[in-house]
Amino acid sequence: MTLKWLAVVVATVSMTLCVTGNAVTLVVDGGQLPLLVNLFTLTTAGTAVVLAVLAELNERLNNRVSALTEFLVARLDEIESRAGDRNTGFVEGYLLNHGQDAAVVPFGRRGRGAAER
Repeated sequence: MTLKWLAVVVATVSMTLCVTGNAVTLVVDGGQLPLLVNLFTLTTAGTAVVLAVLAELNERLNNRVSALTEFLVARLDEIESRAGDRNTGFVEGYLLNHGQDAAVVPFGRRGRGAAER
């Protein structure tokens, strides 16, 4: 059971116990449950509702991020399929036009300074 539905069940059970307990106490004694019991059940129900809402928002956010990721991957694959061949042809043409035999100029010796001049 997911967190969202578990929180909904906890809130429902808490509110049902609160209402049932107060109804039974009203019929038997003519009063209500102690304030501490009512506050505890209401706090539990409120916390569970907030937790359920946050879990739902988290699930929606994850779905949107997943959809955005899939869209970006598809778009980047499309761009790569269009531009990949053009760049390859450009590099090959450049290398063919300029030849493979490039002049290699060695670096001078390091350490030459004013003392050797």
